[in-house]
Amino acid sequence: MKTIIAAYSQNRSGSRASVQAALRTLLTAPWPSQRDVRSWLQLLAVLQWVLSFLLLGVVSLLLLIYLVFTSFWPISALYLAWIIFDWDTPEKGGRRLACLRKWRVWKHFRDYFPVQLVKTHDLSPSHNYIIGSHPHGILCVGAFCNFITGSTGFLEMFPGIRPFLTTLAGNFRLPVFREYLMSGGLCPVTRQAIGYLLSKNGTGNAVAIVIGGAAESLSCRPGVTTLILKNRKGFVRMALQHGAYLVPSFSFGENDLFRQVVFEEGSWMRSIQLRFQKMMGFAPCVFYGRGLTSVQSRGFLPYPRPITTVVGEPVTVPKIEDPSCETVDLYHEMYVRSLLKLFNENKTKYGLRKSTRPKS
Repeated sequence: MKTIIAAYSQNRSGSRASVQAALRTLLTAPWPSQRDVRSWLQLLAVLQWVLSFLLLGVVSLLLLIYLVFTSFWPISALYLAWIIFDWDTPEKGGRRLACLRKWRVWKHFRDYFPVQLVKTHDLSPSHNYIIGSHPHGILCVGAFCNFITGSTGFLEMFPGIRPFLTTLAGNFRLPVFREYLMSGGLCPVTRQAIGYLLSKNGTGNAVAIVIGGAAESLSCRPGVTTLILKNRKGFVRMALQHGAYLVPSFSFGENDLFRQVVFEEGSWMRSIQLRFQKMMGFAPCVFYGRGLTSVQSRGFLPYPRPITTVVGEPVTVPKIEDPSCETVDLYHEMYVRSLLKLFNENKTKYGLRKSTRPKS
């Protein structure tokens, strides 16, 4: 019995010593610096954004379908009834939440790259505007950060202006994801939705449209600027019909966030991408970025590269309810000239060579 008690006491003493040694090791170990903590927070902010845009809608849809076959089916039924009741809201200005723009997470998101907004001219609150956003890139990081979040100071730079960003109308058919998009101020890139903001929502509205769209994303790669703009004239016609001024903007560094396998024109893979784009509205890009563990690893997160969005001088547009093709061509040409001027005046400031010319 004494032997058992002695062994037990020795075991307890050994365990106590082990715990004390572990505590001493923990206390002497270097704690993460403030810089490390900031880096982790920035990485998490970008991770939640990427996952939200890539998975939130699909996962929510699958979950609601699954619940139909369980005892929780009333949840799916109620949400379906809500979507039917709320179906037209995205086309009528959405349902934005001002508090969403002030989330602290967006400042960490901004600082990860970092993203900055540069103002070159004032925008009067007595007019409405269509802001052309270039280039598309893979995920439109610059456009989202500047026009949807309040982290780069858009409202302070342009007082009295309410920014909106357009995206594929199909995104607003996905459950939960549609609520997420509308709460931030995104709306469908349709004539009805844009027309509502420019004609029935007062003045001081700035609707940002990524002009190149999905077709432009297929040519996105670092160091190369490709603009799909020549035959994109619908936004000019809408600007004329509503008397909205045209404002060019360019996000320098947008194309440097991911690496993409760009298939040559005429190849069978390019043909598949283009057919998919025509059917679904978006292009299936084959791209990769950094991983979670380090910048050297590969994953689906964007590389931390600086993005600078420069907002240019507004092009004054008259209100013409039924503009002729010649008038549309005239103001389209004026917009292109203004965009190229903005690009050429700023390209050397933000990492591009003086000889760089955008491709079309």
